[in-house]
Amino acid sequence: MAEENPKFLVSQDQYLKSGIHIGTKFKTKYMEQFIYKTRTDGLSILNLQKIDERIKTAANFIAQYDPEDILIVSRRENGWKAVKTFGRVTGIKFVAGRYPPGMLTNPALEIYYESKVILSTDSWPDRNAILDANKIGIPVIALCDTNNQSNNLDLVVPCNNKGKKSLGLFFYILAREYLKLRGIIKNDSDFKETVDDFTEE
Repeated sequence: MAEENPKFLVSQDQYLKSGIHIGTKFKTKYMEQFIYKTRTDGLSILNLQKIDERIKTAANFIAQYDPEDILIVSRRENGWKAVKTFGRVTGIKFVAGRYPPGMLTNPALEIYYESKVILSTDSWPDRNAILDANKIGIPVIALCDTNNQSNNLDLVVPCNNKGKKSLGLFFYILAREYLKLRGIIKNDSDFKETVDDFTEE
């Protein structure tokens, strides 16, 4: 898959156990560059090193923003606990469930939120939020599985964006790295949450 890499954000074993690298039987042209191999059962396997690199890139990118300038959206239910815990730990606003139309674009609405960047757990179910972000010209980071398109996205993080364990691990890592990069915690051991805190039962 990749040599045991001490620079990985979590151990290779932890990545593998979460299934973060297990894709779908369908692959889009754009996502091919992140695919390590296709198994005999037809499932595509994502390259762990590329997943890790892109999580680092996403963390470095959002760390440039204050918590109130970021919005996380997750229409997919398997990501709700992950984004809620992420929001609680980082102070970043999230929408777990249906994205309310006009939230990013209509200042007349009570739910209006002025965001400078959004992160989507899956670009297809979250497409309305992504289209709104495109309208106002703010960057979009999205978790993309092998079957996702990359249209309207500024940064793609390849991963299994459907599994509870995979989403839990992703948001666990992102929360920890965000807090470290912002200087809120000094190192990994200062981060008191566990992966289970981010993972749906």
